[in-house]
Amino acid sequence: MPENPPLLVEFNRPVMMGKENEYMAQAIAAAKISGDGPFTRKANALLEQQLGVPKVLLTTSCTHALEMIAILLDIQPGDEVVFPSFTFVSTVNAFVLRGAKPVFADIRPDTLNLDESQLEAKITPRTKAIVPVHYAGVACEMDAILEIARRSNAAVVEDNAHGLFGKYKDRYLGTFGVLAAQSFHETKNFTCGEGGALLINNPALVERAEIIREKGTNRSHFFRGQVDKYTWVDIGSSYLPSDILAAFLYAQLEQREKIQTQRQMVWNYYYKNLKDWASAHEIQLPYVPEYCDQAYHMFYMLLPTFELRQGLITHLRQCGIESVFHYLPLHLSEMGARFGGKPGDCPVTERVSDQLLRLPFYNVLTREEQDRVIETTLEYDF
Repeated sequence: MPENPPLLVEFNRPVMMGKENEYMAQAIAAAKISGDGPFTRKANALLEQQLGVPKVLLTTSCTHALEMIAILLDIQPGDEVVFPSFTFVSTVNAFVLRGAKPVFADIRPDTLNLDESQLEAKITPRTKAIVPVHYAGVACEMDAILEIARRSNAAVVEDNAHGLFGKYKDRYLGTFGVLAAQSFHETKNFTCGEGGALLINNPALVERAEIIREKGTNRSHFFRGQVDKYTWVDIGSSYLPSDILAAFLYAQLEQREKIQTQRQMVWNYYYKNLKDWASAHEIQLPYVPEYCDQAYHMFYMLLPTFELRQGLITHLRQCGIESVFHYLPLHLSEMGARFGGKPGDCPVTERVSDQLLRLPFYNVLTREEQDRVIETTLEYDF
């Protein structure tokens, strides 16, 4: 068999699910394709209504939403912010850019989320914020995290890049923290290629968020007729996505029930057909607590060893199937070491990073393609 045959099943495939082309054409025809056009406002309003959030602002990326959050929280040099080490670099970078010291916490071995039982030990008088990441769209233990944050007077910020429309105890993810960030990257359930959103759960922060997002100007006030001209009033940057991208995204969000139903079917089919094999080979499949409604963002497996994980990736690739690992521990990265990270600090993160494998997962993965992935996985020789 050739070492790298043509891919038969790719890891991810972003696709149009509704009226993406029609809405993008409308945006172009209206000659309003810069930021905060009609489709941006429609997407903001849809998310506000569905989630029950006081204000949603589309951004150019989840990274930029997180950068806005760091500004809104007035993060200063020397402030400490607690993160799981098992996350994407943007989660931490947004706060480090403002001078914060990242404090890395380990993850739970079951959900792979921030381990709330270890959180209290990470809190100091300098702790300004706690950033739970809802890994794979499964909720962190928000009751415990919020209580610890309340006692320490720290802000809770949700990195909900994976979890749009997921729930914790019947409440949508992204609505627990004072602020939350969403992603609409092409790998996410809902996409516009590159994009994000800032969810503002404290109405007192809305006005400044609009200013920061508009390059530090009060331009939004001007367009609402609140001032007769706009000017520079605060720090900020250009965080507005093109209305063409918002048009694409709005079409995707309109199809949210269809998309989530299809992804649920894919996830359940993987679980049903792999659980016995996984149990026989001491492979851990995703765990979803009964009080959590997951967002069906991905399907992963934890192989017993790094070597077995790498072997399965190679085996699948030789059969034309693309599978990937995920985050490397941030506390062990070059930058993490600068902040004092060292081996052994987060043992669960270090183990999971070596063992985790993600299978192909996207909205239109066919049953035939999924059967190919499952059959090829079951053929893996341990």
